[in-house]
Amino acid sequence: MVLPCSSSPAGLNVLPFCSQFIPMEVIDHPKHGSIIYHPSLLPRHRGASAINWTLIHGDKKGGFTVFWADDGLDTGPILLQRDCDVEPNDTVNTIYKRFLFPEGVKGTVEAVRLIAEGKAPRISQPEEGATYECIQKKDNAKIDWNQSAEALHNWIRGNDKVPGAWAEVEGQKVTFYGSTLVDNGSIAIGQPLQIPGASRAATVTRAGLLLYGNDSKALLVKNLQFEDGKMIAAAQYFASGSSAAVELTEEEKSFAEQMRTVWQSILNNVSQIEDSTDFFKSGAASMDVVRLVEEVKLRASNCQLQNEDVYMNCTFQDFIQMCVRKLRGEDDEEELLVDYVEKNINNMSVKMPHQLFINGEFVDAEGGKTYKTINPTDGTAICDVSLAQISDVDRAVAAAKEAFEEGEWGKMNPRDRGRLIYKLADLMEQHQEELATIEAMDSGAVYTLALKTHVGMSIQTFRYFAGWCDKIQGSTIPINQARPNRNLTFTKKEPIGVCAIVIPWNYPLMMLAWKTAACLAAGNTVVLKPAQVTPLTALKFAELAARAGLPKGVVNILPGSGALVGQRLSDHPDIHKLAFTGSTEIGKHIMKSCAVSNVKKVSLELGGKSPLIIFSDCDMDKAVRMGMSSVFFNKGENCIAAGRLFVEDNIHDHFVKRVVEEVKKMKIGDPLDRATDHGPQNHKAHLDKLVEYCQIGIKEGATLVCGGKQVQRPGFFFEPTVFTDVQDHMYIAVEESFGPIMILSKFKSGEVDNVLRRANATEFGLASGVFTRDISKALYVSEKLNAGTVFVNTYNKTDVASPFGGFKQSGFGKDLGKKTCCCYYVAVVLYSCPVKEMALHKDTFRPLRVEQATS
Repeated sequence: MVLPCSSSPAGLNVLPFCSQFIPMEVIDHPKHGSIIYHPSLLPRHRGASAINWTLIHGDKKGGFTVFWADDGLDTGPILLQRDCDVEPNDTVNTIYKRFLFPEGVKGTVEAVRLIAEGKAPRISQPEEGATYECIQKKDNAKIDWNQSAEALHNWIRGNDKVPGAWAEVEGQKVTFYGSTLVDNGSIAIGQPLQIPGASRAATVTRAGLLLYGNDSKALLVKNLQFEDGKMIAAAQYFASGSSAAVELTEEEKSFAEQMRTVWQSILNNVSQIEDSTDFFKSGAASMDVVRLVEEVKLRASNCQLQNEDVYMNCTFQDFIQMCVRKLRGEDDEEELLVDYVEKNINNMSVKMPHQLFINGEFVDAEGGKTYKTINPTDGTAICDVSLAQISDVDRAVAAAKEAFEEGEWGKMNPRDRGRLIYKLADLMEQHQEELATIEAMDSGAVYTLALKTHVGMSIQTFRYFAGWCDKIQGSTIPINQARPNRNLTFTKKEPIGVCAIVIPWNYPLMMLAWKTAACLAAGNTVVLKPAQVTPLTALKFAELAARAGLPKGVVNILPGSGALVGQRLSDHPDIHKLAFTGSTEIGKHIMKSCAVSNVKKVSLELGGKSPLIIFSDCDMDKAVRMGMSSVFFNKGENCIAAGRLFVEDNIHDHFVKRVVEEVKKMKIGDPLDRATDHGPQNHKAHLDKLVEYCQIGIKEGATLVCGGKQVQRPGFFFEPTVFTDVQDHMYIAVEESFGPIMILSKFKSGEVDNVLRRANATEFGLASGVFTRDISKALYVSEKLNAGTVFVNTYNKTDVASPFGGFKQSGFGKDLGKKTCCCYYVAVVLYSCPVKEMALHKDTFRPLRVEQATS
């Protein structure tokens, strides 16, 4: 490329690579000479295969150099350099796409600008650290097996896709593609494959081909290619190659004939395309593969092929069968490698993932860091769980960003997106007993409640939002200039991008569902941090999401500490929405971090001290039953729990008597026992807090009617508790317990406005309730209560179609309901453009503004 620079019409040559082949008179001819882009940090990796050798050597840093051309081979003075981290599983393609191309363009533009301004440096390259490696070709890409697993992995990925690392396997030359390091130490189950020179036999598994270095560590290869050009999934090495043929519908037969015509036009030397015609043996080359993939897209946009699909299905019959399976959504899913913790419990075998889930794979945390998650029923460890670090957060966010901006998810038709979410809900339903068992074991939730609410409502939530995927829409706006100037203004809703979600420990799966389903329905991608004490259902959900076919990077799960993982999510510049459920104190801190970092959109569901007012004209049986539920539901670990009950004085004592009778009937015990009413509190620190809370109540003069102590048995059990004579100034009247503690206060008959004043005298506003047979009183009280939800003659009745959220220091933003899909509004104005001419006047589209949708 020859560019004008300053006043010269041909002031500068800008060259990519290969300056050694250009005569020096050409290099020196422009006024400012020539500069060259080179994809390594010179003087390291001089030569034409610089990117390959960056990976082959396992460099932790890569990058590019723009340098002044001279008569040497990549030896000229350096003008500028930019570096990047090289990820453990980077390939030439990923590092080029992520950094070398986009930043290289920017860097080259910057170099030209510096030259034009007379500020471009000329820094001599040091000889120390200089390397030159040969051009990678097929004949020198043979694998030397006497190396560590990491060195083998680097060799394979450094040669992927060109020229391709190869080895002799069973008498033929086989090329290896798609290498990743396997760092979880899981036992390989599969069929052995002897490879000459390897330290031990490889294993053909359902996930791919496991290879071993001389250090006994492993790497996984996904695809293999044979000398005749045929490529297969490595997992299929021993397969017969003859899977059951799919019977085609009439529409599919029409598609097949269209593709037969396409094959005929590409393979014009073949007289007739038979089912057995081999694409490559008939003379097709790599450019023909690209054309074939594009021809399929033109005829079936929802059949998204990769070049590898053609290589792995090279006969016409195999190709059509593969296309049809993709069109039906039945194509073979990439096998998910899961290192399960298995337990036989609750009359079933429960399989629990325990690693981080990033970019569609279960992986260890940086440095292999783990922690123990505890069973609150007996205080014993369930298993070790990977403990995410800051670098893990960055990897997950990068995966989510790529999935949104470059991946299949961001390009998917909304209806197809809904189909995947429906499939996920179906899988959750198939595994509902297993999910409920994990929830009971990890959080202490009573199994029957976990089955109905924790898991049951989660399934309902995903199904509800799956139905919204293709119904998220904007509107047209009649503006003043619409006529006679023929202007049109309309809004549309666009997904935000990468959304972070931080959820609490009281409803681990349900809180995940409430927030994740809406994000996915709108087309966003998600990085979710479950509560550190309850990570297991979130990780099981990640497995089901992968098996449902959600593309890599769409869902990422990071167990870890709030101080580390939560803080990094709040600060991360590539996250544009954060949803949090938890304490008001932490919510304020998150809101501040989100504002300071990049003004990311925030929704908060925080603390509560929900008042419940019971009038003397209530249905007493219902008031007692629902009053019990309002406090003791889910062991009191319930964000909308009635934190304070106001009972009219003329029924107060009778109400207390009835409540205590019911409390004494409650069975405290193993949450997996179907007869249990009340399981253990979630974790030891929370149990200790509840004990202290009751001690403060007694000290301040409230009357402890029953409970108030830890149950004397293993685990974190706390007695259902009832306090009366609670005055407005007391600690337990003001602060949330988040446990099974009923706080009762009297109010005088007829003093409706006074009890409303007392009920609203809280910094929170999440939920509230009223019991009365008087409909006028019910409407008046519900209007005056300052809370996001008001229950009338019921309690805890939430539904996926009804929005949920609070006022005041209980946060803002809503979960559930049709308006919670995470989108931006985009307003578009078309100037002087008749509707019938829109397609012909793309330049008339003018973005007017972009603003966040309220939700």
